[in-house]
Amino acid sequence: MAPKYQLEDKVLLAVDCIIFGFDEEDLKILLIKRDFEPEKGKWSLMGGFLKREENLNRAANRILFTLTGIEQIYMEQLYAFSEVDRDPAERTISVAYYALININEHNKALSEKYSAKWYSITELPELIFDHPEMISKAIRRLRRRISTKPIGFELLPEKFTMRQLQKLYEAILGEELDKRNFINKINALDILIKLKEKDMKSSRKGSFLYKFDAKNYNEKVEEGFSFKL
Repeated sequence: MAPKYQLEDKVLLAVDCIIFGFDEEDLKILLIKRDFEPEKGKWSLMGGFLKREENLNRAANRILFTLTGIEQIYMEQLYAFSEVDRDPAERTISVAYYALININEHNKALSEKYSAKWYSITELPELIFDHPEMISKAIRRLRRRISTKPIGFELLPEKFTMRQLQKLYEAILGEELDKRNFINKINALDILIKLKEKDMKSSRKGSFLYKFDAKNYNEKVEEGFSFKL
């Protein structure tokens, strides 16, 4: 190690993940019960420390896979948290990521292993350190993103109803949307494929199912199309 580096302070670098899921009615976050001090037994985001051979994205993917068992998760780097006293155990900087997963696809056995539980974003328990601030920033970022481009499809099953899609947007935005206006705007985006199948659980007549048209969406993004609803 170069002499100059030896004179510099050493700090730990952590990665914390805000994992969003949607249960067709409510937007939720996956939390774990911390099993070590400080704050043992309290609720926490899933996190870990950056290893020497990793970059930040690889560390976030490792942490997400450890808890959910899912690979190729939609995630986005959120913010760096560097308050000197944010972790009472050691000087630690945390880089937060938020991730979107289908709540029905995560590995429930892994959740049990880490004492993980889904909580509604409106009914969160007391959390350790600055994790409430991380969640607050993640929700604000998600709301900005979904108001300009459709990124919430990772939270839905492969086939979904228009009602499920509207409920997702309402859960993220925290407000009710006019049904007719929402459907018209979504159809105008031309990023859904209407299927001949119906979901018969929603009503006697049933509701048509849709799929996300990723190809059409990606082509529109390259053209610079605005997806603002």
